Amino acid sequence: MTHLKVPKDRIGAIIGPKGETKKLIEEKSSSKLNIDSENGTVEIIEGEDPLGSLRAGEVVKAISRGFNPNKALALFDDDMLMLDIIDLSHEASTPKELIRLKGRIIGKGGKTREIAESLIGVKISIYGKTVSIIGTPDQNRIVHTAIEMLVEGANHGTVYSFLEKKHRELVQSQLDYYES
Repeated sequence: MTHLKVPKDRIGAIIGPKGETKKLIEEKSSSKLNIDSENGTVEIIEGEDPLGSLRAGEVVKAISRGFNPNKALALFDDDMLMLDIIDLSHEASTPKELIRLKGRIIGKGGKTREIAESLIGVKISIYGKTVSIIGTPDQNRIVHTAIEMLVEGANHGTVYSFLEKKHRELVQSQLDYYES
């Protein structure tokens, strides 16, 4: 059994319209979700599939960190996908500083997040004091590094060049894999 604390404004997203999202999570994981919307907790009761219950926890965490439930549910469909949560509260000393850092990560009109998502093939959510990534371990590591670069003040152009270089490396490694 797992207990997760969830922001109250994300409880509705976990439940979904007419309970659809909750039902899908339960079906795909063979576990049961007990949701307490009063105090913002989700209890995951393990079913026949212990791995499914772990995945259910990841999906609930992803939705609670701002992901659209459809994006979070992808964690069930690919064993290589993982959720990576970066806590920015250690990087920002004031609320204003946190807003500035999130703005750098999102970029003007969402450009920076969009570039990272499309080049590396991940999904990114910026919510509260966190930045969350859904991707393979390699993809998450690359985006994590790019986010660290932005937080440390690197020029956006430098970060884009880094992401483009890593994109080429990912494509090449996939080509090498299929050729062997």
